[in-house]
Amino acid sequence: MKPPETATVRHLRQQTTGLSLASAPLRAGARWPSQRSRLAIGAVLTLSVLAFAALAPTMPAADFSEWRTRQEVAVPDAGIIKLRLPVETLDTAQPGLEDLRILNPAGAEVPYMLERPQAAGKLVRPPKSFVVELKNNSTVITIETGFNQPLAAVRLETPARDFIKAVQTEGSMDQRTWRVLAEGQPVFRREGVSQMRLPLTGAWNHVRLTVNDARSDSIPFTGAILESVEGPAGTNESSAVSITERAENPGQTRLALNLGAANLDLVSLRFETSEPLFARQIALAVRQVSENTVREQIIGEGAIYRLQVEGQPASASLEIPVERLIPSRELIVLIQNNDSPPLPVSAVSARCRPVYAVFMARQRGSFAVLTGNKRVAAPRYDLSTLGPSLRNLPVPPRLPGRLVPNPNFRAPETLPEIADTGAAIDVTAWRFRKLIQPPAAGVQEVELDLEVLARAQPGFGDLRLVRDGRQVPYVLEHTSITRPVSVQVTSLYDPKKPTASRWSLKLPREGLPVTRLVCTANTPLFRRDLRLYEVPSDDRGQSYESDLGHASWIQTPERKANQFSIDLSGRPASDTLFLETDNGDNPSLALSNFSFYHPVTRLWFKSSSAPLYLYYGNREAASPSYDLSLVAPQVLAAEKVLVPTGPEERLKKGAGGEYAAGAIGSFVFWGILGLVIVALLFLMARLLPREDKPSGAGTPP
Repeated sequence: MKPPETATVRHLRQQTTGLSLASAPLRAGARWPSQRSRLAIGAVLTLSVLAFAALAPTMPAADFSEWRTRQEVAVPDAGIIKLRLPVETLDTAQPGLEDLRILNPAGAEVPYMLERPQAAGKLVRPPKSFVVELKNNSTVITIETGFNQPLAAVRLETPARDFIKAVQTEGSMDQRTWRVLAEGQPVFRREGVSQMRLPLTGAWNHVRLTVNDARSDSIPFTGAILESVEGPAGTNESSAVSITERAENPGQTRLALNLGAANLDLVSLRFETSEPLFARQIALAVRQVSENTVREQIIGEGAIYRLQVEGQPASASLEIPVERLIPSRELIVLIQNNDSPPLPVSAVSARCRPVYAVFMARQRGSFAVLTGNKRVAAPRYDLSTLGPSLRNLPVPPRLPGRLVPNPNFRAPETLPEIADTGAAIDVTAWRFRKLIQPPAAGVQEVELDLEVLARAQPGFGDLRLVRDGRQVPYVLEHTSITRPVSVQVTSLYDPKKPTASRWSLKLPREGLPVTRLVCTANTPLFRRDLRLYEVPSDDRGQSYESDLGHASWIQTPERKANQFSIDLSGRPASDTLFLETDNGDNPSLALSNFSFYHPVTRLWFKSSSAPLYLYYGNREAASPSYDLSLVAPQVLAAEKVLVPTGPEERLKKGAGGEYAAGAIGSFVFWGILGLVIVALLFLMARLLPREDKPSGAGTPP
């Protein structure tokens, strides 16, 4: 039976027929389609709407008690409804919106399709010709584009280092009449930060770039890359971003951003800072899961700056293009400060493309949007063939109502597909353990402390979580966060090297995986080559010097850094390292505020509130392999509870070489037992009666 024609469908049909086309204004130079074409277009779109209504029957009412949140949608008339899903809806849903469900007023499920606007296409290629000339303290670059479509930008190429130039950009169609597009735009490369991209607007046969060389020597330009835009740009929306974590690493600021939702089609990020003049290189990273390990993977790079070239107005670029679908709601930002102070970032904002849900409302009333079910699979609706037609329908988007808790929600178990425990394990070969007491059931997070970092294998293959003789599966996370380690510093003097400065740096423990040494230089003017090394012993007990790092430090009035660092090439084997430099005929180098830094490593695992142990210190153990890696993305997205570890227990070594748990070490036990025996013997000696000698005994007659 043919569905009734609603007001919305009738309106759409009228807009797609020849009558509605004939009443539209005619643009200059446009040609009308033929009467047959107009009728065909109208028929196709009208049939698409009617087919959508016919193929989109409601489904029987179901139990939606596992959906956490709900939003109401007021539908005044039957017809096609296009919902713009706000950020709060995306935030509660699965990354791919697999749990999105739409219910009609009777509580039955309604089929829908997702619509994601696409970014404008971009074509990147070298220009048709590239000519460079030196004229009147300027470098003039003339480019024949070879493009017919509008241009977006030009990127210059140069082998030069450490420069900053102001550029005037012009466009022309005939190389006789030039139009100024921009003035005073900076191009620069300084201390690892590079900005060589100049925005363009419009379609031009020729582009002329005039580089100002009045304040500095000219630099060679070897080529250019042009960017053009194909097709209309999609609609962008602003999204609030919160900074959830800030860590200051040596020469780097690490920000953890909460984007407000997972699976955002992120267009760009904008950074707000009060710093008047600066230039910073920025890298963007997301957490990626590989087997049982989580690492941070770089997905984009760019530069932000606020500069003023002499004689030119101030120029700023605080936005980083992303153009990427971000799978999680967290994004890591790495700001390279090098020798400059940390950049004070006060706020971050994002631009993203919206997501729409399109469905057929067969009746008026209050519909509902459900999200927040982390376990359900995506629905399978037979609407894919109608996608292109539905995307072209002129339906104004609607917004759902406020996000509220679903009154019928019943909280399911956290990650029910993950078992609390795995295979049995014999821990007699492990030397150390720590107690872990989760405060509640769920996904737990443990940050490895210095004791575990020093005694575990370098790759942490010997870590085991154990409860009642069985393993608890975990995921290992390697972060870009580093934490300082305090050291005991002693200044040494070697009479054999009277011109050398030498320091002894003692770490809290042997074998700590420190990766960088940072200190403060109190000498105002110097240039030194420094060497970091240790003196371990080989298998025969012979000591030798092992280099761990080298660096050249320079401090001048123009380049005043104060803080200097050395990156270690390997993991120290001992707890005492040495820093040495030759002063030559100069005064001794004065250094202070020494700190080593180590990367932060964490364990993620699902557990009940029952206590368990972290075992480590087995050099022969192989890395474990858990099925938990198959659902690592769900573990990554789950809310986690930070759990501290208890004190270290040194396990006692038995006669067969195995280790077993003990409240105190064997040396302490035998020491206390010896003291008790000595005390008992002393007490017995005091209590025994003494033998009195007879009077006059030993006196000669």
